[in-house]
Amino acid sequence: MNFTRSRLVAGLMSGTSLDAVDAALVRLGGTADAPRVRLAAFASVRYSPAVRKRILRVASGDAVPTREISQLNFLLGELFAEAVLRVCRKARISPLRLSVIGSHGQTVFHQGSVTLEAGRKITSSLQIAEPAVIAERTGVPVVANFRTRDLAAGGQGAPLVPLVDCLLFKDRKIGTVTLNLGGIANVTVIPAGAAPEEVFGFDTGPGNMLMDALARRFTRKDYDSGGRLAARGEVLEDLLSRALRFPFFRQAPPKSAGREQFGEGFIERFFLSGRKRQSAQDMLRTASELTARTVAEALRNFVLPRASIGRLIVSGGGAHNRLLLRRIRELTPELEVSLSDAFGIPADAKEAIAFAILADRTLQGLPGNLPAVTGARRAVVLGCVLRP
Repeated sequence: MNFTRSRLVAGLMSGTSLDAVDAALVRLGGTADAPRVRLAAFASVRYSPAVRKRILRVASGDAVPTREISQLNFLLGELFAEAVLRVCRKARISPLRLSVIGSHGQTVFHQGSVTLEAGRKITSSLQIAEPAVIAERTGVPVVANFRTRDLAAGGQGAPLVPLVDCLLFKDRKIGTVTLNLGGIANVTVIPAGAAPEEVFGFDTGPGNMLMDALARRFTRKDYDSGGRLAARGEVLEDLLSRALRFPFFRQAPPKSAGREQFGEGFIERFFLSGRKRQSAQDMLRTASELTARTVAEALRNFVLPRASIGRLIVSGGGAHNRLLLRRIRELTPELEVSLSDAFGIPADAKEAIAFAILADRTLQGLPGNLPAVTGARRAVVLGCVLRP
């Protein structure tokens, strides 16, 4: 499909780190199979400590009144709308010039594997940040609830970014893995010259989630900037060995994860329960090593036996963690490791850019999932469209 003109599109993303709403304003051109993407502006609206605490309470599975979920849904809708307006001001562009906003929302529950509910096989996922509020505040059509259609088609609803990775980073000669180090780490595998059905991807395990949670617990910081504290610590080998035996790491793709697997319960079980007090530096170093090892082992066990890969392209907040990046390089010496910035896609903005592209595809009536990645029965058009 050829597009006759470029479009201004905004993408909104807030991940499992629960720290901020990222907004990317992009100009899209090219074709459906080879989009041209130029980032016009990027902005982040940080959650206040009080709001973050409320989201964490819901996302951690604590019993909360339905009123709290409903109120938080509309509050986050206001914050997501504010992020759009802020990025438009930054670019000096009226929001009314946007063709669409793609909002991932804030995940508070994700169950990608099947459970039995009243005798029915059920998977489910819940993202909040009311899209009707975003449409009303901005005057722009909004695409939201991206994950639910893939779930309905038998998929896990995640990860969804691999289709965008394929469009942006595929190469005729070099096999590529893209690695996103958000709260959860996930990879997209794009063999050289791959057709969409040959692309696959999955979540490898925790990205920044454990490190951020430990930083908040043992220091006064929200995260370990650049991995500086972790770099002063030592790996707690007994803890690491036990954590590496967690069943998720041995599970073959397709697979997806979230706070349900690697939230407070995981930290309590592997980092805190029955242990004498350890230094913050040692805890952070061990969490960092767990992320690096599980990424490297996932590549070695599930990727390299299936595809010839020459390069690893990294994005997400963890791309700024120098210790983590160094360990991934050391553990994957066969790969050329670089940041997505080298390909014109800033590491911090990539996931927000991805949901701008996915929203644009929805308006064009084009599928946004890759069945080989999510396990869905077929490719489907993602999301619900709300018009102002």
